[in-house]
This record gives sequence, C-alpha cells and structure tokens, in this order.
Amino acid sequence: MIIAAAQFAPVTGDVEANLRTAAGLVRAAGAEGARVVLLPELAVTGYEPALIGATPAMSLTEDDVRLEPVREACRAAGTAAVVCAAVYTAGGRPAIASLVIGPDGELLARYDKAHLHGIENEVFAPGTADGRFTLDGVGFALATCYDNRFPEIAERAVAAGCTVYLASSALDADSDQFEKVYPVRAREFGLYVVLSNPLGTSEAGTCVGRSGVWGPDGELIVDAGPERAGFVLAEVG
Repeated sequence: MIIAAAQFAPVTGDVEANLRTAAGLVRAAGAEGARVVLLPELAVTGYEPALIGATPAMSLTEDDVRLEPVREACRAAGTAAVVCAAVYTAGGRPAIASLVIGPDGELLARYDKAHLHGIENEVFAPGTADGRFTLDGVGFALATCYDNRFPEIAERAVAAGCTVYLASSALDADSDQFEKVYPVRAREFGLYVVLSNPLGTSEAGTCVGRSGVWGPDGELIVDAGPERAGFVLAEVG
C-alpha cells in the first residue's frame, strides 16, 4: 500500500480555501497511487487555537458541507484522507479531531487528540479513546502531535494489530520530535510512522514541513523537505 504524507501552508482561518487545497493534494496523490493521504494537525484552519476559540464558525461538524470537496476528491481518486480540524463534540467544545474520510467519501473513523498541550486545554476537549481504522487489510493508528510523546499509544496500536502509525502534527523548526520521537516510535514498536507537518507561520511558530515516513527499523524512508508544498509517497506493509 502506498501512503502520502502531505504538507502545505494553511491560510489562517480560511476553512474553505484550506479544504480546497487539501482536496487538490488528495487528487494528486491518488493519481500517483496513494491509498491514504495524511494531512497536518489543524490543516483546515492552520494551527490557531486562540483564533479557533474566538471564532466558533471555524469548527466543523462531522457531516459539515464544507468537507464536500475532500469527500469528492476521495471518491474520485479512490483514496482515503486523514483531515485534522477543530470538530465539535457532544459536550459542545470542539476537539482537535482527525476525520478519516474513506475512498467512498464516507466517514471511516474519527480520532480526537487525547493529550492536549498549553493553550489547547483552554479551547478544546480532550479525546478519551484511541483512534484506529483498517483499509485493505492494513491496520492504522492515529495520533496527533503531543500525543506522540506518549509511547503507550503506539504500544496499544501494535497490540491491536496496527502496522502503520499516522501522526498529524504542527512542529516548529526547534522541535526535537523529528529526531527523538518519530524514528524512536518506529524502531521501538516496529511500525511505519508517517508524519504530516505544515509549512508557514502560525500559533505553533514557524513550521518547517519535513513530512515523511520512517520504516520499522527507525530509518527515514522519505522526507518532503522544509520548503516545498506537496507530498511524498512511501510503500508500507
């Protein structure tokens, strides 16, 4: 199976524009054989917790009509997409949610970020359950940025039969996770680890892309680099 790790610079707060960009990446990656396309943390708005908290219209519902360009792209390309956005919970607050839209355009899975960090605690509701899905017989685990500091998520994923770990993130240039977290999770648990990280400036600082995939031995298979919007592909499983 081929996986795409995508990156772009979201337009701050412009939900429709960012979803159009996401849809374009899904179509392009699908045309090159990707079966799953991973997008960065809060790609739908940019990583802007304070702005999201002050602007309720930036949060989505699971069936939000604004997601239709991505749903249609998934159907057209026969590709699943992991879209991270502020998505309302039953309790009223949004979560930092990864919505997995399947190749049929329907919601395949949802994962709400469990380990919130800093200002996120003032705006978002934490998730309470692990996120997983299966596509073409391959088991996937979902984790979001600060979640990846907690190895028990990967440990439980392996115990549940997952072989691919999808990490939507928003990492600035000074983050140590590129060297000390993602390859370590891959090596410690024998997983393919896929990172999607944005470009551009946000409340996270200046994000530097470097989306990529590490193999089960912890070695980097492919890296999108720090400058170019687009995606990289890797075969997993």
